[in-house]
Amino acid sequence: QVQLVESGGGSVQPGGSLRLSCAASGSIFMLYNMGWYRQAPGKQRELVAAITSGSSTNYADSVKGRFTISRDNAKNTVYLQMNSLKPEDTAVYYCNANHIVTMVVYWGQGTQVTVSS
Repeated sequence: QVQLVESGGGSVQPGGSLRLSCAASGSIFMLYNMGWYRQAPGKQRELVAAITSGSSTNYADSVKGRFTISRDNAKNTVYLQMNSLKPEDTAVYYCNANHIVTMVVYWGQGTQVTVSS
């Protein structure tokens, strides 16, 4: 069982930056691939960025070059650095943990990101 707690969301003007954090507890962090998803009103949840247990990363085309995912295994935390934010980045952002063997998936409660002038 893994508990995921996101933080760092908020409101920012276009072009601004935010850093999201997701703290994991309850299991061995290194056994999980981690990801950030987002869901805007009226839209499906979509993958934003993912990082494997070995720290390989991949990104949605819409955020490449602007967002960076990273993980600190000593702190059981995954981060999403978001730069050059656009109004279309407005969404609830969710942290996701996927066990590398059992494929069991856990979700955080979500954190709101609003980009508006």
